[in-house]
Amino acid sequence: MPLSSTPSPDLRQPGRFTLGCNYWASHAGTDMWNDWRPEVVQADFAKLSSHGLQTLRVFPLWPDFQPITQLRGSQGNPVEIRLGEQPLPFDEIGQAGVSRVMLDRFSELCILAEGAGLHLIVGLVTGWMSGRLFVPPALEGRDPITDPVSLTWQIKFVRTFINQLRDQAAIYAWDLGNECNCMGKATSRESAYLWTASIAQAIRVADPTRPVVSGMHSLSTPIGKQGNPWTIDDQGELTDVLTTHPYPYWVRHTRIDPVHSLRITLHPTAESRFYSDISGKPCVAEEIGTMGPMVAGDEVSAAFARVNLFSLWANDCRGFLWWCAHDQTHLTHAPYDWIGVETELGLLRLDGSPKPVLREMSEFRQFLDSLPFQTLPACKSDAVCILTHNQDDWAAAFGAYGLAKQAKMNLTFRHIQQSIPEASTYLLPSLSGPNCIPRRQWLELIARVKAGATLYLSLDDGILPHFAEVAGVELQSRSSRGRPMEAVFFEAPELRLPLSGGDNLKFVAKEAVVLATKSDDGSPVFWEHPFGQGRVIVYAAPLEVQLTVTPGAFDAEAPPYARIYEQISKHLQTPKRVTIHSPAIAVTEHPLADGRTMVIAINHTGTPLSITARATEGLSLETVWRGEVVWGNNHAFTIEFPAHDAAVFSLK
Repeated sequence: MPLSSTPSPDLRQPGRFTLGCNYWASHAGTDMWNDWRPEVVQADFAKLSSHGLQTLRVFPLWPDFQPITQLRGSQGNPVEIRLGEQPLPFDEIGQAGVSRVMLDRFSELCILAEGAGLHLIVGLVTGWMSGRLFVPPALEGRDPITDPVSLTWQIKFVRTFINQLRDQAAIYAWDLGNECNCMGKATSRESAYLWTASIAQAIRVADPTRPVVSGMHSLSTPIGKQGNPWTIDDQGELTDVLTTHPYPYWVRHTRIDPVHSLRITLHPTAESRFYSDISGKPCVAEEIGTMGPMVAGDEVSAAFARVNLFSLWANDCRGFLWWCAHDQTHLTHAPYDWIGVETELGLLRLDGSPKPVLREMSEFRQFLDSLPFQTLPACKSDAVCILTHNQDDWAAAFGAYGLAKQAKMNLTFRHIQQSIPEASTYLLPSLSGPNCIPRRQWLELIARVKAGATLYLSLDDGILPHFAEVAGVELQSRSSRGRPMEAVFFEAPELRLPLSGGDNLKFVAKEAVVLATKSDDGSPVFWEHPFGQGRVIVYAAPLEVQLTVTPGAFDAEAPPYARIYEQISKHLQTPKRVTIHSPAIAVTEHPLADGRTMVIAINHTGTPLSITARATEGLSLETVWRGEVVWGNNHAFTIEFPAHDAAVFSLK
């Protein structure tokens, strides 16, 4: 298939979605540039393209492409940088210390990709790969992030590489490099910022036409507890597309449940939306996978891939790139000799046979091609979730996202150092510490509640000004939470939710409407308070963080904490076309032309489900693109969900 006939993987365009993988040649892995075999690469590309893949992320290994050496003289003093024993030639390529041979090989790779109809994301500074640091000999011992000599040569390499290859049609985007925040030790947020700005600017000077992709993983916000100098905000400011590498084996708070559980199948979408919303830039799941057969079997990995393909697509996360193309069990050089987890991660086995994950990717490509449009309209946001000081903000965000999806709400994330967007509903999950919210933002939120907004907050040990007035209660005492206790609900006394974390707070209701009380002393633990034209909803425990760190908290047999968020959803001002009560099903609604609505309903569990749903009066079923949807009477209908699968249909 010629490149011109394949859909553009425009990661910057809302609603577009690309399907692909990360690529090292099947015969050599990271040694592919020294052991260059174009016939192998061509065969690899043909096979990957035949299965419906559009995009490959490829890696010019840094020391192969810039093989500079430092010659030294008396007492080890540096004298000259050369290409091996040869002086640097007096042209751009030579003065940058770049190998002409490797440039020619990469150019050939681009031509082969174009012939196979594949687009390339190029990870420029590939100095970190699969657990090993790769640097040119001249730069060994220097920190790639903070050392000015190393950074100078990186800029020279990036500029020259792009100048020589920017006319290659197969190249879609320039990636800063592979997880470059692992290459060295950024001593501060500023040093991480300066490295990113230097490389991104070098890319844009050489080629202002293509997007700059972050290529990072494990970013943070500036307000979190983890002290990570690589922030979502800075990457969003300096690059065009952010990236997540949402492996359940590596990311915080995601190894506590099986990879095919509801919590973990929500993780890639939750993290990608977290990055995209905080940064204001699109985000792609640039590396995704289950980390091989000692984490999940082939069919479990396939189920993980299937549900995440639908979830990422439905929530405007711009792509799904599996790690990686081929198994590498036959390779004997480092890092494959060091890191056991890196050897069995491919879509294709050593004999070239496809694994079940590749089957799912192929079927998803066919599904997308069957739709009457290439761009999926965005679903509406129901609420803004604001992360605050002192908390583990990723834990708070992840817990809130899971609860919101169970309650059929779609969240937009912000942190408290950003401007607060206009919205009808705000969430402040798991407030922690005496300075959790600056006074000016708190007063701004209170003013919006008075004007008609809904504000939900849950309490760790957070302290807020004017709380009694805003929340309609009076605090009698505060102590540590010692003995076990539960929240007992007035409307359903049989519903008892265990309380954990945070302080033991004893309130007395003044103007609040109490929804649940503590089992030990009967004091309010969950309530609503009309305030001005709006309302405040309070849960007096750090619900979101506690659920994130508790194994099995989102499983079917766990206490139904989603009831808390269902109370919030009763007051949403974004009307839903479809009502589905099962907490196992996530739903997004996408407005199409002529008043039609596409509904994407996803079963995030490993259990087949038969769900009764109801459409808004006046709507009828139009087209079913995926799944079994049976229309009934009085706008009720049934959806049959296989495990980890989706129903996609339109209403008119």
